[in-house]
Amino acid sequence: MIRFEIHGENLTITDAIRNYIEDKIGKLERYFNDVPDATAHVKVKTYTNSTTKIEVTIPLKNVTLRAEERNDDLYAGIDLINSKLERQVRKYKTRVNRKHRDRGEPDVFAEITEPNNNDVKEDNAEDTDFEIIRSKQFSLKPMDSEEAVLQMDLLGHDFFIFTDRETDGTSIVYKRKDGKYGLIETSE
Repeated sequence: MIRFEIHGENLTITDAIRNYIEDKIGKLERYFNDVPDATAHVKVKTYTNSTTKIEVTIPLKNVTLRAEERNDDLYAGIDLINSKLERQVRKYKTRVNRKHRDRGEPDVFAEITEPNNNDVKEDNAEDTDFEIIRSKQFSLKPMDSEEAVLQMDLLGHDFFIFTDRETDGTSIVYKRKDGKYGLIETSE
């Protein structure tokens, strides 16, 4: 069963908003044969220009579903988030079920017949395998995160992988949408 943690910033989460979010996002459960025990983390933020930003993150066993949407209308934003999450689940379920069938295991995701023909066409389009068109190999140089950011900027990339000099682990620096930088550190 999917549980919900809903937080509002500059906005009070009313029962109507909570019920709408739980009703819409809760419909994702129909895609699973055994509904996972998961918690949907929902952040709703309003800005001074009355724009609303909705972020939903649902960590599952083998995948994390995440969607973010900005909209002037809170309820329309929730609908758009739900559509994005459903597309992610449909795309992922096709791949996972195919792998399970190849191994002779039962399907993880339920087979759903969509009444809308557009959804069926979209599912078939997403059923194709990813094609890697370029491959690179390089050695990871030991450096600190500041050096990695400088190197990333010099190369003009949005991310950079390096070996952290202090931890000797693989890390990634990346440029965020707000122009600031993020750091991902690996753990064992």
